Amino acid sequence: MKMKNIHVLEEAARCLMCKDAPCSLACKKGNPARFLRAIRFGNEKFALSWIKDCTAKDLENAERECIHYDRPVRIREVVNALQKDEFCLSELPSKGMAPSLAIEFCGIKCENPFFLASSAVSTNYDMVARAFDAGWAGVVYKTICIQDIKEVSPRFDAVKDVTNEFYGFRNMEQLSENPMDVDFDILCRLKKAYPTKVVVASIMGQTEEQWIQLAIMSEKAGVDAIELNFSCPQMRLEGMGSDVGQDPELVNMYTSCVKKHVSIPVIAKMTPNITHISQPAKGAYLAKADGVSAINTIKSVTMNSHSDVSGKKTVSGYSGRAVKPLALRFILELAQDSELKGLQLSGIGGIENWQDALEFIQLGCRNVQVCTAVMQYGNRIIEDMILGLSNYLAERGIDNLEDIVGEELPRFVSPHDLDRETIVYPRVNKELCIGCGRCYISCQDGGHQAIEFNTETRLPRINANRCVGCHLCRLVCPTGAFGVTKRIIKKK
Repeated sequence: MKMKNIHVLEEAARCLMCKDAPCSLACKKGNPARFLRAIRFGNEKFALSWIKDCTAKDLENAERECIHYDRPVRIREVVNALQKDEFCLSELPSKGMAPSLAIEFCGIKCENPFFLASSAVSTNYDMVARAFDAGWAGVVYKTICIQDIKEVSPRFDAVKDVTNEFYGFRNMEQLSENPMDVDFDILCRLKKAYPTKVVVASIMGQTEEQWIQLAIMSEKAGVDAIELNFSCPQMRLEGMGSDVGQDPELVNMYTSCVKKHVSIPVIAKMTPNITHISQPAKGAYLAKADGVSAINTIKSVTMNSHSDVSGKKTVSGYSGRAVKPLALRFILELAQDSELKGLQLSGIGGIENWQDALEFIQLGCRNVQVCTAVMQYGNRIIEDMILGLSNYLAERGIDNLEDIVGEELPRFVSPHDLDRETIVYPRVNKELCIGCGRCYISCQDGGHQAIEFNTETRLPRINANRCVGCHLCRLVCPTGAFGVTKRIIKKK
């Protein structure tokens, strides 16, 4: 990545993504807020289309109205940097020319692979309707149960980075607090008002009779499918949530009883709070589940006193971008298990942009579910998800999303099958190096002492005799100044 793009991404990330953004209200010929959001969510090459008619004065006015708590976002500098980039375009791709993102999941036609997950983002009619209007293809409605649910306050906590954005999110919510007849009425209304959207009922019982009752009521409400919540990590009642999801026999029993009483697709939601996720998944598969969704939140602890409940703490679920690599690992395990062949996958965990979604799809998911990113940024992120994924397909000359489902699976092998006879050395691009010395410090204290640093020229030099090709230097470099050489045979 070019250094100017590093600046662009960092500066765009400072945008607070305000409601009714003052910068855009002050700009009569463009939408600077949408411009910055496109960069933030992976569509920087199209960002200029939202300010292409703006004059320098328009952008100056926009900066003046920026209400950032520190200093205004340097919109004009971001624009100038992008205008110099040969890969950035001023026009959005034509809608008629964009590849379709339509795909089938468990026999259900979906206009795109993007769903709201069963969570705080799908708790009533109005919020789901807004999501559908924004472009989301489907919703897995917040889990319905028979029990009386009483939530705590506060119920959320976050682990934040230095920009005050949270990369990890902890929640203590359980299931829907609505009476179940209210929730089933909402599901019925949603399906009638949005017949082309996919409405999935999430349910959780405590006994076989309850699972059957809830499943039958779901089908009568007209939903497209049922998701069985075997995975909520913070249920206060025994025999519910992840307690069930860790037991393949219970997963099999409850999935089987639901399948026998409904004709619509049944999806089992898996818990990550287990060593081998494929074991309970096999229980669902043998019960003829149509699909599996994974993962729910990971059991966790945060120590922030602001999240205490009357001075007490508890273990609860962790989500957000920090869990994405873990979620991908579980999806990979499910996709690679030959005994689960034919079981369709729905991916969940840390998805914020179209690139994140793409990774799940390339590992075999036919749709993805999003929660935490919507809680943080709102339903509007769907615009960039659709734009980015559509353009990705167009650039590769692919007409159907179906063609890339699972395409990365053949590249994954066991550790003992990896090439251990060759090496790729890092290489320093002096034009991009700013002389900070981060690579030297990290290599000295956390690597293999293979970088030398000239304090006069402030340039690093790689000692090939000591370098083992670990590439820690590439990861810590703030400007992307490290490239790679050709792969060669290791010296004996």
